[in-house]
Amino acid sequence: MADKGEPTWRVADEEDEDMEGTESEEEDEEDNDDDDDDDIMEENEGEEKKDDSPQRVYLPGVEPLHEGEELVMELDAYVLYHQAQTGSPCLSFDVIPDSLGADRADYPMSLFLCAGTQADSAQANRMLVMKMHNLHRTSKEKSESDSEGSESEDDEEEEEERKPQLELAMVPHYGGINRIRVSTLMDTPVAAVWSEKGQVEIYDLQKQLAAVSDSQMLAAFLKEEQTKIKPVFSFSGHMTEGFAMDWSPKIAGRLITGDCNKNIHLWNPREGGSWHVDQRPFTGHTKSVEDLQWSPTEATVFASCSVDASIRIWDVRAAPNKACMLTASAAHESDVNVISWNQHEPFIVSGGDDGVLKIWDLRQFQKGVSVARFKQHTAPITSVEWHPTDSGVFCRCWC
Repeated sequence: MADKGEPTWRVADEEDEDMEGTESEEEDEEDNDDDDDDDIMEENEGEEKKDDSPQRVYLPGVEPLHEGEELVMELDAYVLYHQAQTGSPCLSFDVIPDSLGADRADYPMSLFLCAGTQADSAQANRMLVMKMHNLHRTSKEKSESDSEGSESEDDEEEEEERKPQLELAMVPHYGGINRIRVSTLMDTPVAAVWSEKGQVEIYDLQKQLAAVSDSQMLAAFLKEEQTKIKPVFSFSGHMTEGFAMDWSPKIAGRLITGDCNKNIHLWNPREGGSWHVDQRPFTGHTKSVEDLQWSPTEATVFASCSVDASIRIWDVRAAPNKACMLTASAAHESDVNVISWNQHEPFIVSGGDDGVLKIWDLRQFQKGVSVARFKQHTAPITSVEWHPTDSGVFCRCWC
């Protein structure tokens, strides 16, 4: 969580630092006959000069990064920043909706997460349900006593009380988890899991959430229930693995899934906790479908992106072979990895292997030309998402 208007990154110039070190060494060699006091004074002056030099804030689109420069995270830009390790690599996670309120602002914070691992062996994988709590602000102002380096017993007790907490309920999962997405169906939190086994599975998360919310229930879960959790529904019709998946925000339980063999399938919920999956795939892409996004306003419309470099807009009211309404056939120079649909404006942001981010205005989508283009990265863009309430802000990740 970052304060608006505060810089999130700063630029560190490795070449400048190396040059300063070289110059200091040359000065030391020239002045090696001076007394030690003079040497110490010169070193202190050099340190003061380095400390006083202003940090440059990186502004995307204003100037490129030069050779030898790297982006350095500025922790003071974040109101709250915590991290945790999942053990095995984790490719995907999702936030589990809770009843604490979307606009909560009181600290300490709490949140629930669902994630999946990609371990070295298929048997070692886990689906993780986590509760992160006692999350205090990390960018608090330091008092005068703190700046002087003094420490009291009260300070130590306060630091102990402010330590973040993590409760974890793991479920064994055979096969690496490519992507995981969470939704709520009839007040029941459920997770859709795209597996490297070529299956999409639906899990009920009620027992895991109850376990991470109560220490006694967690102990019982780990002892008796952990290995008994099984998917409530599974679909193997894709015939190969995939990564693309999204729950509908307008129709509870409606899901779309896309695979590495260019096919997209529509899921509709049935009574009794089951789903009907249309065996007829949506056809149009010629290569792997990498990401899917439902429209936040229209219940029958979704977008897709693919390794074939295109972005497509679909309407599920039409037959699968005729459902594609709009296509940007050369949206990027290579694979389009990720897309995100703005919650409040008719915009989609996309990121590709070319390291480019593009903004698409759906009112002009048929022209096949983006309305904005950002090129700050040389590595593939792997994740992108619009801010849920601020239509002018999005975040992205890259390799």
